[in-house]
Amino acid sequence: MGADVKAVTAPARKMRAAPDTRAKILKAAREEFSQHGFAGARTERILSTSGANPRMLYHHFGGKSGLYVVVLEEALFNLRQQELKIDVDHLNPLEGLIALFEHIHQHFDSDLRLVQLLRNENVEKAKHLKTSQRVREMSSPVLKLIADFLARGAQDGSVRTGVDPLHYYVTMVALSQFHLSNAHTLSFIFDQDLTKKDWRKAHLAFTIEMVKAFLKPLGIPK
Repeated sequence: MGADVKAVTAPARKMRAAPDTRAKILKAAREEFSQHGFAGARTERILSTSGANPRMLYHHFGGKSGLYVVVLEEALFNLRQQELKIDVDHLNPLEGLIALFEHIHQHFDSDLRLVQLLRNENVEKAKHLKTSQRVREMSSPVLKLIADFLARGAQDGSVRTGVDPLHYYVTMVALSQFHLSNAHTLSFIFDQDLTKKDWRKAHLAFTIEMVKAFLKPLGIPK
């Protein structure tokens, strides 16, 4: 009986351990890559933090480059999940576009590592991101969502016509993370702490009003 239990439970424990190890490596890698970028990151530190061994890292990710790409994919996947939570069916177009902006803004605000990861990968000219097919596939739904809202808004007169979905998305992202990626320099230059919650809350309200004013149909008083 005892031998039978061992035979059943040992493989089960091993099966559970594999996903756990992968998750621990990813968590440690996200911290390492966000702090040091790809070039400065060290797999030794990732392994030490995660408690994994080199064999497991290579088994799950194929090496440092593969691990880095998965970290980027997971970070962007989490952002896409937030973006696609918008209740398309029960929001009018203007409400939907503003809700999407708020989701993006708050996601970046709550995930500064994502801001760091994107900044670091831009330094690399997206060299590693270009190897990921998954990221391209994730990009289509959000642009379609924006395009649908813009088309419906133009049709019912609640949103101005001629707004390009990609331009709108890039503008939302810019308004959502510039103050985060440049918080320390801006805080020093203007002698005001941009990392404080009250300032960021006020900035969100300010940018929402900007976006609303832009989206209003031309000729309608602000």
